[in-house]
Amino acid sequence: MSTGGQNGIEAKSAPGDAATLRAPSFPVSHLGFLALSIVAVFLAATMPFDGYVLNILMQAATYAIAVFGLSVVLGLCGQINLAQAAFFGFGAYAVGIGTADYHVSFWLCLALGMVVALGAGAMLGLTTLKLGGHYLAMVTISFQQIVTLVMTNAISFTHGPDGVSHIERPSILSSQQAYLAFCVAALAFVGYLVWQLPQSRLGRAMRAVRDNELAAGVAGIDVYRTKVYAFAICALLGALGGGLFAGGFAYISPDQFSFAESIIFLTMALLGGIASPIGSVIGTGFLILIPEWLRFLKSIPGLYLALYGLAVILIVLFMPDGIWGFISSIIDRFRAKPAPQAAGDLVLQPGQRGGETVLEVNGLAKHFGGLKAVDGVDIAVRRASVHALIGPNGSGKTTILNVLSGIYGATAGTIRLDGADITRAPTHIRSIAGLGRTFQNIRLFRTMTALENVVIGAERRGNELVDGSAQALEKRALAALAFVGLKGREQELITSFSYGHQRLIEIARALAANPVLLLLDEPAAGLNSSEKLELHALLKRIAAQGLTILIIDHDMTLVSEAASHITVLNFGKRIADGESVGVLNHPDVISAYLGSDD
Repeated sequence: MSTGGQNGIEAKSAPGDAATLRAPSFPVSHLGFLALSIVAVFLAATMPFDGYVLNILMQAATYAIAVFGLSVVLGLCGQINLAQAAFFGFGAYAVGIGTADYHVSFWLCLALGMVVALGAGAMLGLTTLKLGGHYLAMVTISFQQIVTLVMTNAISFTHGPDGVSHIERPSILSSQQAYLAFCVAALAFVGYLVWQLPQSRLGRAMRAVRDNELAAGVAGIDVYRTKVYAFAICALLGALGGGLFAGGFAYISPDQFSFAESIIFLTMALLGGIASPIGSVIGTGFLILIPEWLRFLKSIPGLYLALYGLAVILIVLFMPDGIWGFISSIIDRFRAKPAPQAAGDLVLQPGQRGGETVLEVNGLAKHFGGLKAVDGVDIAVRRASVHALIGPNGSGKTTILNVLSGIYGATAGTIRLDGADITRAPTHIRSIAGLGRTFQNIRLFRTMTALENVVIGAERRGNELVDGSAQALEKRALAALAFVGLKGREQELITSFSYGHQRLIEIARALAANPVLLLLDEPAAGLNSSEKLELHALLKRIAAQGLTILIIDHDMTLVSEAASHITVLNFGKRIADGESVGVLNHPDVISAYLGSDD
């Protein structure tokens, strides 16, 4: 157990527990991937393919790398990109123009194309990702069209509609067979990185942003930066695929990088399974091979396109998660889930970094036009106490919590957390400063397990009780889940939990973040009587160990039992503040809740 200077949660493990005994090993799935990759590269280098088959395989390998980018930006982060062909073209034209016109090294041109695409993707993301939704789609379409126009009309540089020919490749890869083997090796390497990305800190942040941006920000994730990273990685992989494509075919032209190609890339990702690199490979191969399988029908007008479109529609209708999503769902039914490591006991400790007051709010106001939702409110929350904020519906309670956590900007006033002024800080910075929160309407990452949800809370920057390692994060998350009574259900998806248990997972996520102050927004809302009793017991356990809590709730039994200090609001103003018993019997409070006989 940690001593003074730290606050929050610590998981204590007994000697000889699973965490201590677990030895590092290379997972079997990784060995299988390595073996499969070696076999694929060997076959690509040695199989006696004819020229036509080599071209088909070359196209599939280079396209799949570009589709990996879409699995990152759309599958992991949930952001639309309809300009992947433009980034594909950046890599292709860098290699084409650099090697054919200026006789620069292939490797240098490939790297240059990737850097240009990375910069363009980051700039496009920085300027447009705050839009989101269909607005983002429209901007990326416009960007794609502009890039295509430049490729077509900047004849002195891009060679215009005639394209670039005589593209050079490294002498060591001069044969088509050797170059194909290199492209397959690059495909395997990039695929492995993309496969591992979801389990990294950045990958978890992307998944959280995809599932719930508001909850991600409150958990300490910089939502905007995460989106930009995803967009930049997508562009980078697009350029890598494009550069390899140019080297493989020795000729490129603008029509190969048009908006229609961006739609093809997107369709490949969707058909195979947008969230998986395996799905990207399957979708790419499927969409490239279907035309080859149906070549014999091209003599019959319209039949080829009709069957092609029908095949795509049937996959979308009956496999909404893509081909690999459908296959993996079947595999998951028979796959044994790994047993988590031992969690140990959970200990809460009060923070000792600041003074007696953890939260100091002075003159806080929030106006929505002419409506003064919060009007000059002062609140002081003492360390290691449970402070309740109550009032009738519409009194401004949740608005205050939204202002405290940075979801709304304050119209006036100051907010100091543990001595630091956070009045103008963005949401994720407030989380880093030690502010934890739950929501009245539960906000969890619904495509993740309970354990993954809580791990995201545990890896908050500034969390002093974890070292950032995967084992430390998992142990802390397991301890938090055990503390709220959900031990043994760590690997279940959020959607399998009842409403009340989802509320407990949200609290566990907040506790795992080692907060200086925990904001609870109506935690009893929507719970049945037995779930409320469980919540009462949980809050007592949390309070007994000294974590500072600011709670909003309409359950007066919970408030009177848990809170030592109460602030009462009515019409956005503070009407009472003090010790619980005296405040609950204050005439103005009784009048606000029950009305008066005046």
